Amino acid sequence: MAPSVSHLCLYVLGVVMVGSVARCDFIESHFGAYMPGDIVLGIVGSVHSKVQDLKNRTSPGLYTCTDFDQIPFMASLVVFHTIEEINNSGFLPGIKLGYLMCDACVYGTKALDCVERMLAVNGPPTLLPDYSNFTSPIKALLGERYSELSIPIAKLLSLYMIPQISCTSTAPALSDKLRYASFFRVVPSDLYQTKALAKLMSHYSWNWIGVVTLDDDYGRAVLENFVQDAQKEQVCLHYQKILPNYLGSSDIEEKIINVADQIESSNATVVLLILRPEHVQMIFQEMIKRNVSRVWIASDAWSTARFLMKMKDINKVGDIFGFTFITGDIPGFADYVRNIRPSPGARNDFITEYKQMRSNCAQGQESQNPFFLYCNNTDDSFLLQTVDLTEAFSQRVAVYAIANAIKKLLKCDDTSCSEDTNFLPWKLISILRNMNFTVDNQTYFFNKDGDFENGYDLIMWKKDGDERILDVVGKYLISNNNVDVYEQKISWFNNTVPESRCSKKCPKGTHKNILNITCCYTCISCAAGEYSDQEDQAMCSKCLNGTSNAEATKCVEWKVGILEWSAAHSIVVLFATAIGILLLVASIIFFIKHRKHRIVSEILILLCIMHVGLVVSFGSVIAFLGDPTPHQCMLQQAMYGLGFTLTVACILVKAFGSFIAFLSYDPNRQRYLSRFNRAFVNIAIITAVQGLICLFWFIFDPAFVNKKQSKYDSTVMDHMCAYGSNLAGFAVLHIYIAVLAVLCFVFAFKGRENENEPIVFSMLFHLFVWLCFIPFFFLMEEKRHIIQLSAIMVSNYGVMICHFSPKWYRIFFRN
Repeated sequence: MAPSVSHLCLYVLGVVMVGSVARCDFIESHFGAYMPGDIVLGIVGSVHSKVQDLKNRTSPGLYTCTDFDQIPFMASLVVFHTIEEINNSGFLPGIKLGYLMCDACVYGTKALDCVERMLAVNGPPTLLPDYSNFTSPIKALLGERYSELSIPIAKLLSLYMIPQISCTSTAPALSDKLRYASFFRVVPSDLYQTKALAKLMSHYSWNWIGVVTLDDDYGRAVLENFVQDAQKEQVCLHYQKILPNYLGSSDIEEKIINVADQIESSNATVVLLILRPEHVQMIFQEMIKRNVSRVWIASDAWSTARFLMKMKDINKVGDIFGFTFITGDIPGFADYVRNIRPSPGARNDFITEYKQMRSNCAQGQESQNPFFLYCNNTDDSFLLQTVDLTEAFSQRVAVYAIANAIKKLLKCDDTSCSEDTNFLPWKLISILRNMNFTVDNQTYFFNKDGDFENGYDLIMWKKDGDERILDVVGKYLISNNNVDVYEQKISWFNNTVPESRCSKKCPKGTHKNILNITCCYTCISCAAGEYSDQEDQAMCSKCLNGTSNAEATKCVEWKVGILEWSAAHSIVVLFATAIGILLLVASIIFFIKHRKHRIVSEILILLCIMHVGLVVSFGSVIAFLGDPTPHQCMLQQAMYGLGFTLTVACILVKAFGSFIAFLSYDPNRQRYLSRFNRAFVNIAIITAVQGLICLFWFIFDPAFVNKKQSKYDSTVMDHMCAYGSNLAGFAVLHIYIAVLAVLCFVFAFKGRENENEPIVFSMLFHLFVWLCFIPFFFLMEEKRHIIQLSAIMVSNYGVMICHFSPKWYRIFFRN
């Protein structure tokens, strides 16, 4: 038979206390569960979620807690089961672990009251110069579930350096060993959870989100860290809403409606909820009522809340993601839950209350159990369906962490422990900080901040009929700070990945033009020579080994912009050049054949020289074709300049002779100018001057090949001849020819009565062509080579037609 309450209290007092039997009443009044043991662990867990009439509290009386919460109740059962397993396994030979459990009711002041009463089991702690010799009735404390409660507990226990291990309190502040020297937790800090959340949002390009959090230390710290991590991942917050931490707050319903209004009106379709499960339940009920669905991101506080998965119409709220902590099976725990009972020699008011609620179910009093959804179950298996055991597994790890530290401190072997069980609690702290321990073949350890760094599982709430079930769809490893999503395991509600963006994605070939907020932008096309091969690029990338058109998604190799031999224009030029040279050859043959004709006989040599000059000038056109080189650039100008100068020099000599003949009315002047009428000497001098111009040009400011991106096609790199740095030599060459042409015109015009009309017209034609050439040459830089060779062709044909065709006609038809 189980011992009576009085016998149990006496046993507890004999083992863990020194004092009168009156302490039994103290234990019964203030602790919801206790079990005697050689070493006693304290447990602070909020099995109830509210304190009744808290706002009307005016005196320091006892607290009345309401709203039984299955999740922490299940967590406490794991602790009881694990302690019982350790006691029965001989893990600590000859030593029995006991516990004292107090309900904090999710209220910080009540949590402090729990800890003070645990420390006061043997009487209030005595004020000491230091507490290094303080012997506590509890050697370590498990709890609390919420960071808001763990923080004040940790501050108090750090005074006595009693180790505290939490399984779910993740506030980053608790990693500060200057303030919380004796605090440990078997989960990572929220510093990592917020990184994981931001990485998940970045993975799906959700950069426009809403956040709802609590107005406590935990909520504020998580929000602050998340904002920083979100900025690093280019994720922006559209809104931040805050709810009161305490569920009994008078304005909580109004706040919930306000949050629901914000969620419904926002274009941010992803909402991060850093809340307790009860807050989430109220928000979901409001969303279901409004028929509004979103993508919900769960903080660890509610990511595995099974009762939320069983809510009516839960499938209407949308997709739900979250992260969980340590996972694993608890051997024998399912059978333990199906037959819940206090440990042998223990008292457990929480189990008693739970069984009473089950009894009310059996008696059809479901209305007295508004939190229970499974009153129709005939056994207690519904707890296994209501609460996810993966969340409760961390309780098992925490108990084993303390048990391993005790085993090492007491120097236990397989048969006995050699040290005294009434040790000083602070001696466990250094062991916990430097200890590796194994639970179910998995090794764990605390880092320098007293935290675990094992990472998280990414979970998704998947449809299961009218309810939801958990499915692991990814993992976040702290070691590499990256979320690995198992895309093949994710089934979206609308079969497409939802978007949550301030602006639509900028397609490839564009980049973002940021507005006031980094996530809000317009899209600007990449300029020529740039590209973007991904969506939403901040800037377009420069093409390093190639080029691109505007709005390009990749670079291409430069296309060389030259006058190809196979191009249509080149073929026309070659054909016209060939025709011109053939005509010149035919013409010289014709003149030689008719060399005795009076038109030819006196000027045959001049005609031959002119033909040679025009052939050279025609030949210069060929140097404009193909991929130019610096020598080719200089060759084309030299050939044209010398060839055409030679032709114009012959014309000038002939025009000068006609002009002297025209001066017959002024014999003195005629005789004076006749001394300069040395045809071949003049031709040589005139051509030599042009030769010197070319020589000085090519020495002091040579032509070179200019490689420049085309204005008309950004993928083309034009290879063009640049005629010196300032075109001085190029200008002098053409000006010199123009001066010669003007002199020819003047002399021919003066001597027009001597049949000099061909000279007049040919020079006029040449000057007109090159006057037209000048503006086009400077305005159309990329077409300079085409314009110049066209001008050369027209000039050559102009001279040939205007100068030679009349002679052909006269010899043929006016013999």
